[in-house]
Amino acid sequence: MKQGSLNFVIIFGAAILGYLIFEFMLPQFVKDGGPLVAGLIAMSIMVLSYVVERLLSLKKAGGRGPLPKFLKTLVTNLNSNDIAAAIAACDAQRGSLANIVRTGLERYQELMTKKDMNKKEKMEEVKRVIEEATMLEMPILERNLISLSTIASIATMWGLLGTVLGMIRSFAALAKAGATDAAALSLGISEALINTAGGIAIAIVAIVAYNFFTTKIDGMTYMIDEASKDILMNLQSKHE
Repeated sequence: MKQGSLNFVIIFGAAILGYLIFEFMLPQFVKDGGPLVAGLIAMSIMVLSYVVERLLSLKKAGGRGPLPKFLKTLVTNLNSNDIAAAIAACDAQRGSLANIVRTGLERYQELMTKKDMNKKEKMEEVKRVIEEATMLEMPILERNLISLSTIASIATMWGLLGTVLGMIRSFAALAKAGATDAAALSLGISEALINTAGGIAIAIVAIVAYNFFTTKIDGMTYMIDEASKDILMNLQSKHE
């Protein structure tokens, strides 16, 4: 499923599920927070969906086995000048790093049969292919991080909006009653603050998830850059 379609399904599904939960599953004191509570529920479902999607995607991007072991196997094969075995190791490992290295090694294997390019040109071409493959993998690693960041920004403001609207309704009701009712006023304010509490809670979860995934992706990116550099140096040394 394409990214745009996936986001539409998540947003639409979260909106429907949020409404159903608001109407039929919430206790009355939470429902008294107003219809914006349904939006907060939808946002919480979206955050949960994106967190699960990111966990599964990053696990897949990490490959089938430990990366240090894969890199050790890769270096051993390259030192033995066994490019086919190195490509086979990438096929077995899978994941973002293995895909990038495999693309570079396949291109290197193709160029070794060409006589119309010198050694420097061949290595420049391999470097270009690796960089291009890295650029193609990065959007996959960073997918939906902007959505998490956006929800974190919106949730608090959404909660505050619900609080303000709830307090407006509370004071309007008191004005119509013609007398100050401390109990009713306190109840109205407490109901209005439900929106703020919900918005802040969702924002905290979204921010923590965003920072966690950003840190994990930065680590994977660093490893990809270092591994790509080592592979290029290893291949380059064979032509010196």
